[in-house]
Amino acid sequence: MKMYPDVALKVMANLAAVIRTSTDRIIDLTTLGANNRVHGELLRQAASSETDDNTATIRPIPVHSDMASRASTTRETVARVLSDLAKKGIVKREKDSLVICDVMALEDMVDEVRG
Repeated sequence: MKMYPDVALKVMANLAAVIRTSTDRIIDLTTLGANNRVHGELLRQAASSETDDNTATIRPIPVHSDMASRASTTRETVARVLSDLAKKGIVKREKDSLVICDVMALEDMVDEVRG
């Protein structure tokens, strides 16, 4: 670490990011209901593809069982939540992707419960 301080800083920054993400997920698992955990998981998956126009596209379409595993719920709950969000116009399914049409509305749903 002394010989390569730039590499050491990068490693420490990456480790800090992993710890922050883990802490956020643990807090979500212990404080949020199943629906809100699915909302949070959608936001996490959409974070890298969010655009300036308040939309995000998740490619490929998330597998319900994978999302359920990450959110500690059932795939039926994931299907129900995605269906509810689609009815509200917050998400829409396309051929090869899931589009979040209103990222801010989804964030508000999670933030409202987090307090």
